[in-house]
Amino acid sequence: MNAQVIKSSSKETELAIRNSDIGTLYIVQHELLKDAQVDFAGVILRHPLTSEYRMRVNSSKGSPIKEIEKATKSAIESAQELKQLIHSKIKGV
Repeated sequence: MNAQVIKSSSKETELAIRNSDIGTLYIVQHELLKDAQVDFAGVILRHPLTSEYRMRVNSSKGSPIKEIEKATKSAIESAQELKQLIHSKIKGV
């Protein structure tokens, strides 16, 4: 995954993301939208041939970049919990 900040201010950040899967970005978006400080979080595919996605985050309080970092960390922790659960069920079979 390759991410580049397109524009950033105290209330809004836009990222260009390449070599990723939109499903992963939707998980981060879902985590962002759980936070009351995040007013908007959206992901779009710019063009199917370039595989470039855009993510925009608006935050009423705090830094949007910090909110993205927090949401990404939360998504990783959830994935780890799911992985452990699946492994524990597989070992029991």
